[in-house]
Amino acid sequence: MHRLPWTELGWVIFTLFCGLPTAIAEEDSMTASQKSGTYSVRDYGAKADGTTDDTAAIQAAIEAAGEKGGVVLLPPGKYLVAGSLRVGVGVAVKGVAEAPMGIQQLIGTVVMATGGRDNESAPALFEMGSSSAVTGLTVWYPEQKPTDIHPYPWTFHLTGIDNTVENVTLINSYNGLKVGAEANVRHRIRSVYGCVLRRGLSVDACTDIGRVENVQFHCHWWSDASIGGEWEPVFNFMAENLEAFVFGRTDWEYVTNCFVFPAKIGWRFIKTENGMCNGHFTGNGADACETAVMVEAIQPMGLLITGGQFVSFTGENPVQVQITKDCEGSVRFVNCAFWGPSHHNAVLKGKGFVSFSDCYFSNWNEKTPDNPLVAVESGRIQVHNSTFATGQPSVELGPDVPHAIIQGNNGLKGVRVIDNTGGKAILANNEPPTAD
Repeated sequence: MHRLPWTELGWVIFTLFCGLPTAIAEEDSMTASQKSGTYSVRDYGAKADGTTDDTAAIQAAIEAAGEKGGVVLLPPGKYLVAGSLRVGVGVAVKGVAEAPMGIQQLIGTVVMATGGRDNESAPALFEMGSSSAVTGLTVWYPEQKPTDIHPYPWTFHLTGIDNTVENVTLINSYNGLKVGAEANVRHRIRSVYGCVLRRGLSVDACTDIGRVENVQFHCHWWSDASIGGEWEPVFNFMAENLEAFVFGRTDWEYVTNCFVFPAKIGWRFIKTENGMCNGHFTGNGADACETAVMVEAIQPMGLLITGGQFVSFTGENPVQVQITKDCEGSVRFVNCAFWGPSHHNAVLKGKGFVSFSDCYFSNWNEKTPDNPLVAVESGRIQVHNSTFATGQPSVELGPDVPHAIIQGNNGLKGVRVIDNTGGKAILANNEPPTAD
């Protein structure tokens, strides 16, 4: 066994004992909150009575927690917040809900937001920096009325690295969650439920694998008269205005088990000054949309959309999938279903690649018996092993389509392909169309 010489051992002992009083003094000077890492907003003056503005008290608790990192606890109550809350590095703002609250529940931790009315560019209710979190609470805008809807800023704005929003309920946010457009990576948005009116989730400038899981936007959360809600005007506003999930630049985005009802556009992919999206979207859906999926721009490696269900029947031109004329890149649908009384299931006008594999197409619109379920005006298209469950023409290929492969499909009346490509399409092993 190695033994220290006495001179070295003595020096170690001397150093330890000399440092001990300082450590004890620091420990004694710490508040109970600093020792526990939990800072209750009640200790900083929050009333939680629904009438007193608690913005300053909550922010004071956040600042205190930010000195060493910690949890800012909001016990049950209604916290009126007339301003904006800035959540810094290492701070978690936590309510008491272990899961999103059920429909029309104003119990537990409720944040009543009133700031930024008629100013969408005002600071968000929660401005979140790196390594911050907001969990376990409900947000309600009590001055928002179903028959007199006004713009508000975002409820959450996430920037920086590794921030989290989880187990949150949104009663009636005008703009829900915004990631970016400042540089950011690895956001985590999980189990966020509720009603959003104009925009649900917007992601941009993410350069390292963001994750969105179990997010549901639905008009139900603001339809109860007891909290000033009404079903029909809320549904109509969302159907006419809501863009539920919007993705600009994001690299390797993973989005799982998310849903919206209703929306003007369920899922929208765009180009911003930061770039475009690529990602894997699994088990997602959109119902009561005018356009369920709209792809305007995408990175070359593009989108993988698997296990999706998309329904369109609202607005003037209901279509489940639209690929716009300037879109390049690749969009792949696998094991997806498209149905509803729409004009088409898909309209493809882009310049890139689109494929449908093991998909289901159905259109209940009796006013459009001659509209093809899949209308391809341009771009390269592949349809494999899919089912066309209603009697309209299955696929129509326009003269500007440079290449198409339609093979191994079946349908209620067989597979009817209208081929205007002049020999550029491969049609093989499809169920023959019936005589009628």
